Amino acid sequence: MSRISMEQVKHVAHLARLGITEQEAEKMQKELDLMISFAELLNELDTEEVKPTFHVLDMKNVMREDIPQKGLPIEEVLRNAPDSKDGHIRVPSIMEK
Repeated sequence: MSRISMEQVKHVAHLARLGITEQEAEKMQKELDLMISFAELLNELDTEEVKPTFHVLDMKNVMREDIPQKGLPIEEVLRNAPDSKDGHIRVPSIMEK
């Protein structure tokens, strides 16, 4: 039995804005079930003596000083935009009604 239902797969696909067929949903269900099985297998490991880490490499953020600089002229920016109006770049709406 799968640990993830077809309904959950379709819900996740909807949240990710993926249009999937019934056949793709079935394939994803199997793949996600394998991922969940692997994660459950990792839960069986004894990690009592393992120190928590945020990243496997010892990394530090190297920040440069924030120096304001003049940007591109608006005309040049808008010339590269596929659609613009009144000095602004127009993009497709992403909000559902």
